[in-house]
Amino acid sequence: MSLLEMHGLWKNYRRGGFFRRQPPLSVLRDAGLRIVAGECVALLGASGSGKSTLGRLLLGLETPDAGEVLFEGQPLLDTRGRMRAQTRRSIQAVFQDPHGATSPRFSAFEVVAEPLRYAGLRGAPLRARVEGLAASVGLDPSELGRLAHRFSGGQLQRLCIARALAPSPRLLLLDEAVSSLDLETQAQILNLLSGLRASAGVAFLFITHDLRLVRGFAQRCYVMQDGQPVEVAEPFGQGPVPPALGALRAAILPARPRGVGPQLVEPEVRFRALSASLSMTRRCC
Repeated sequence: MSLLEMHGLWKNYRRGGFFRRQPPLSVLRDAGLRIVAGECVALLGASGSGKSTLGRLLLGLETPDAGEVLFEGQPLLDTRGRMRAQTRRSIQAVFQDPHGATSPRFSAFEVVAEPLRYAGLRGAPLRARVEGLAASVGLDPSELGRLAHRFSGGQLQRLCIARALAPSPRLLLLDEAVSSLDLETQAQILNLLSGLRASAGVAFLFITHDLRLVRGFAQRCYVMQDGQPVEVAEPFGQGPVPPALGALRAAILPARPRGVGPQLVEPEVRFRALSASLSMTRRCC
């Protein structure tokens, strides 16, 4: 049985003011996708394609105009349009900006402990659980007393991952979770997430605009095309692909272009040229 199923989702937004109404903006149009327990599914799309809107519907932050979302075979929302408490604990999220997702007045310990306190954990069991979560994401438990804003971006994102894992979720929504990090830190976080998925059995919905991040990380891929997630069997193959995926491919810049535009200069060559320029400046002065 699927862990998550979305069927026939529609989401429109009103446009215009009180005196001048415009046709509503249709962001999602008969959208649907499926996630099996323990797998990583990538949702690709350009900015404004509706992928984050789909994520907000999954988190219960917005309600669809039509369609349904099923989690473990049950409706995601109750009859009053609210997410059930058990379902809320089973679906957690990690967002793009770790600085905006954490309070600068909280210590690292308080950031991770916050959802555990809601579950009634206190004292020594709480500290042991927080330290275990910190160690599982590669953080030193001895640094949990530091304020959150004193951590680097990569460390802070690890802290957000630890907080998301605190309620032992079944599904983790990763909304551009590594897009603001440098390439080396991106690779470290993705390797960390792959290990956590294998050990904890948690499923991922990996929302991103960067096609390069999907290779080797996701088992299945969807791409947002005209407000619908379209499943792509071979996102890196040579066969025909949806136009939206073709645009994402074209947006990938080569690491070292040749023959077009200025050539990249190796760091050591650039450093020698800068040193020579500074030496000439000193002699002239």
